[in-house]
Amino acid sequence: MSDPLRILTGVQPSGKLHIGNYVSAIRKILEYQESSDLFLFVANLHALTTFSSKQELEDNTLSAALDLLALGVDPTKSTFWIQSDVPQVTEFTWYLAQSITVSQLQLAHSFKDKVAKGFNPSAGLFTYPILMAADILLFSANKVPVGKDQKQHLEFARDIAERFNSQFGELLVLPEPDIDEKTAIVPGVDGSKMSKSYKNTIDLFATEKEIKKSIMSILSDSKGIEEPKNPEESIIFQIHSLFLTESEKMILADKYRKGGIGYGDLKKALLETVMETFSPFREKRNQLSNDLSYVKQTLALGKEKAQTIAEQKIAEIRKSIGIY
Repeated sequence: MSDPLRILTGVQPSGKLHIGNYVSAIRKILEYQESSDLFLFVANLHALTTFSSKQELEDNTLSAALDLLALGVDPTKSTFWIQSDVPQVTEFTWYLAQSITVSQLQLAHSFKDKVAKGFNPSAGLFTYPILMAADILLFSANKVPVGKDQKQHLEFARDIAERFNSQFGELLVLPEPDIDEKTAIVPGVDGSKMSKSYKNTIDLFATEKEIKKSIMSILSDSKGIEEPKNPEESIIFQIHSLFLTESEKMILADKYRKGGIGYGDLKKALLETVMETFSPFREKRNQLSNDLSYVKQTLALGKEKAQTIAEQKIAEIRKSIGIY
């Protein structure tokens, strides 16, 4: 029998998890957990590219771990750890940096987009794709769930691996992207991609009051209650449809087209769906928050498991490139 498909993905602790994270990544993660060899980490090193404060990074890292466990990540079925607990990945990043050029990195859309949004154009942000490649290649991932905006980074990882392999032998597995075309990009309350960096999210574990405030702030046009509305052009509909069956989507779309319902009521309906969907997860998170011993034990076991695998691979790589 062949080995199970190895899937690797990370979640940045740059803020609270939001609906976009859940729809585009976490639902897929939970599916993979049941059928594949899942490797999942909290990407606190990546979060340094948008670093705010020591306390915020610590709090957000623990919060992300709590969120993922509450949403259904099962450490008995996966390898789950904090990125910085495996220092081999930063060592490997330096080795891989020799297998990509500055001109290649200058083509990165994500770097240009973030700089345009006002982020500090640091060397860390510029070399982000190399650290991402190290995460993927060190654990020999076969497939990596990514959004369309991250596909280029995976292509960088493949290019780096091919160049490294051509020089040192077939040591690295070339990963394949896993992109769900239907949910690759989830709109935020302003219509652009939902992102913690853009502060346009609907957070999963915020208070009901905070979630309501976010949903009621979703941009809409000026059509009145009686006027027909185009569901395809509505951010409210685009977000709401992510939690509906095909028949439910059709019914909701008809309500938009017929008119007689205002955006305020459509937002309230979305709020009700969001609260109902995430209610059991919110209860589980409260339980975990009241007993952090389980969370810490889980992360310690994940660290040990991930480090063991990483050290085996990095030892092989050191030997191949002549590092004593």
